[in-house]
Amino acid sequence: MKLTIAVLASALVFGGAMAQTSDQPASARPATNATPAALAKADSKRDAAVELHITELYAKLKISSAEESQWKKVAETMRENATELDLAIDRRDASVAGATAVDNLNSYAEIAQAHANNVKKLASAFSGLYSVMSGDQKKVADEAFSHRDHHGRKVASR
Repeated sequence: MKLTIAVLASALVFGGAMAQTSDQPASARPATNATPAALAKADSKRDAAVELHITELYAKLKISSAEESQWKKVAETMRENATELDLAIDRRDASVAGATAVDNLNSYAEIAQAHANNVKKLASAFSGLYSVMSGDQKKVADEAFSHRDHHGRKVASR
């Protein structure tokens, strides 16, 4: 189960990152067995991971000063998407102990739907940036967002 969630989250990290913004009060998050300190530590690690991804993608795409405003929209979308996915995973974690098979299927559907919605939002935000990128930048972006397996090989369309 955790592997499936990790795969979904990993996909979002590459296309949208995984982060939990600190502007959400702990009371708004679902209750889990984890202590507030453990949740804060996990959130901090996700924040760091998404910020690292944003920084690496910024450098890889060689964002120019003229593209900065579009890039900021992409980066903010990545942060927001990570928060939304994190909350969906937290909701699932909070209910997994007493969950039925149907509950588990529905919680996976909620996570998958959050991921799909987030990818659409990222695509929308990224399209503005992509439209003003140079040909070389577009090639790098095309490669960065291509669907690849864990060995780096392009995954065939089905």
